[in-house]
Amino acid sequence: MKVLLFGGAGYIGTHVAMAFMDRGDHVGIYDNLSSGLRSNVSKDAEFFEGDILDRQRVREVLSKGWDCAVFLAAFKAAGESMIKPEKYSENNITGALIVITECVAAGCMNFILSSSAATFGEPQYLPIDEKHPTNPENYYGYTKLCIEENLKWYSKLKNLRFAALRYFNAAGYDVNGRMLGLEKNPANLIPVVMEAAAGMRPNVLIFGDDYDTIDGTGVRDYVHVTDLADAHVRAADYIMKQNKDLIVGLGSETGLSVKQIVEAARRITGKPIPAEIVARRPGDPAKLVASSKMAYDLLGWKAHYSDLDTIISSTWNVYKANLKAQGKEV
Repeated sequence: MKVLLFGGAGYIGTHVAMAFMDRGDHVGIYDNLSSGLRSNVSKDAEFFEGDILDRQRVREVLSKGWDCAVFLAAFKAAGESMIKPEKYSENNITGALIVITECVAAGCMNFILSSSAATFGEPQYLPIDEKHPTNPENYYGYTKLCIEENLKWYSKLKNLRFAALRYFNAAGYDVNGRMLGLEKNPANLIPVVMEAAAGMRPNVLIFGDDYDTIDGTGVRDYVHVTDLADAHVRAADYIMKQNKDLIVGLGSETGLSVKQIVEAARRITGKPIPAEIVARRPGDPAKLVASSKMAYDLLGWKAHYSDLDTIISSTWNVYKANLKAQGKEV
């Protein structure tokens, strides 16, 4: 298979690229390197520098002939999307539509969208499954849902086959240690905890410890990025072999609390990792977990590396390698 990854030099994209290459597929990576890293692009992949808003460049690269496109080029900071909706509408919606329309024009008729469980909004029940209503609470989640809706229309009107993969938090790093470039400007909990362990920030803020959860802190759904990458490959095979569209959730079904993550990080890193309890953030639900039953039933997918220790240890290994490379004591 010839597969082209838009945003393939980013944190998730790099792992997806490795998953395709591990089984012998020809991989192309299209990225403007605004958040991706050139050093994380395998020498075995074709690299095309370009922006998804550059229609001519997108058209030029797609003209090389591809069996499947994977879209991982969206901005993803939910908080920022509420302050700068114009940034997210231009990149996430306009950019995606340029890629989708040019894929169809070039005859690349299989499309994988790395979507988000932010499409659901406030959970009405747990675990969240594919039947859960979609009512995004942030503009980022809306942009993902908007792309999904457009893909449904392109499926009807142009016979484009697509899969949309919805998940909450990608976590961890390649368990074989092949990816060493740290994510730029991370905002998620686990990188923040790692930065505190590495001495890059003074402490970790825990927003509320009085939720109705196992230890009072918020519980979130984390899936190891290697497991997510595997799901992208399986989804590509599914839509091409079954000639059917797919919207599916990728969940851990259990979730991890903030305190569980901090305590595991202290144990694995051997660092104190100071943590400060502060007030809850407005709109933060106590618990968010997603189902993966449909993913298992249709794709044979299940999370193999998404246990707490593997997530933390694979992440810490990359931080340690970066600190050593800078000549810093670990």
